[in-house]
Amino acid sequence: MAEQIEQTNEKENPQLEQNKKEPELSHLSKVMIIGFFGGVFWSLIGYIAYFFNFTDMGPSLVLEPWAVGDWKVKTAGHWVGIFIIGLLSIGVALIYNLFFKNIRKIWPSILFGVALWFIVFYLLNPMFPNLESVRDFSKNTIITTLCLYILYGVFVGYSISYDVEQMKRMKHS
Repeated sequence: MAEQIEQTNEKENPQLEQNKKEPELSHLSKVMIIGFFGGVFWSLIGYIAYFFNFTDMGPSLVLEPWAVGDWKVKTAGHWVGIFIIGLLSIGVALIYNLFFKNIRKIWPSILFGVALWFIVFYLLNPMFPNLESVRDFSKNTIITTLCLYILYGVFVGYSISYDVEQMKRMKHS
């Protein structure tokens, strides 16, 4: 009997290490993690698609405007590109969080991904000296990159919206 009381006291004692909880990350920290992970993950999938010739461009495309040398179109360039896309994706996730975090439907996330695709391949196209016009892309490149951007948009959008919903539920409980 005394042993049970002692075990109960151990479970309720907040001073014990096993009873301490990790501090929760702030929502903004989670958004930045979602953005970085989403950028790295989906650009890695893009690299795999490039490797298997589903698309004519890999993650090293992000290096085109400012990196010099042939290294940027080789494996090292793609890995650096994946990391840079992850960093850029933090900003994209913060923008999504700013405007769309309370929307719980899939369509805004899909449209966000499509809008990103148009921004990168139409508006920012002049920044990439070796990138041809979208009209000159192969059908495989258009379909693959558009699908990757849509999946990226859905990943970021749903992850951020889910975190917002979880925060609301925790406040109400």
